[in-house]
Amino acid sequence: MAETPTGLRERPLSPHLTSGGPLAFHWRFHVTMTGSIVHRATGVALYVGALILAGWALSLAAGPEAYQGYMDLLGSPLGKLVMFGLTVSIFYHLAKGVQHLFWDSGKGFSLPIANMVTIACFAFAVAASLAVWVIAWMTGAL
Repeated sequence: MAETPTGLRERPLSPHLTSGGPLAFHWRFHVTMTGSIVHRATGVALYVGALILAGWALSLAAGPEAYQGYMDLLGSPLGKLVMFGLTVSIFYHLAKGVQHLFWDSGKGFSLPIANMVTIACFAFAVAASLAVWVIAWMTGAL
C-alpha cells in the first residue's frame, strides 16, 4: 500500500504570482498589456458615446430649445474634451480591431511585432484624432 504524506500540501500559485506575497508579481508591466487595457477602456467609452448620441437624438426630437441646450452642452469646454476623448477612443478601438484581425489570421504574435503595432495603434489614434479636430477647427465646425 502506498504511503500518503501527512500535513498540508503546498498550494500552487497562479503563474503571475510568486511566493513573495500576494502583491509580488513575477512579470513586468509592458506595452501590449497597456494596449489591451486601453482597448477595453475605449470599448466602454464607446458605449458612453452611444448614450451621448442617443441623448443628441432625443434632444433633436424634443424641439429646438432642447436641441440648442444639448448643443451648448456639447460645445462647452468640458463637452469638447469629452468629444475629443471619444474621437481618440474611436480611432484607437479601430486600430486595435485591425490588429485583432491580423491576430485572427495567425500573424503578428512575435513580441517585437506586437509591441510595434501596439505603439502604432496609440500613434494612429492620436494623429487621426488631431487631424479630425484640426480639420473641424479649420472649417469652422468648432
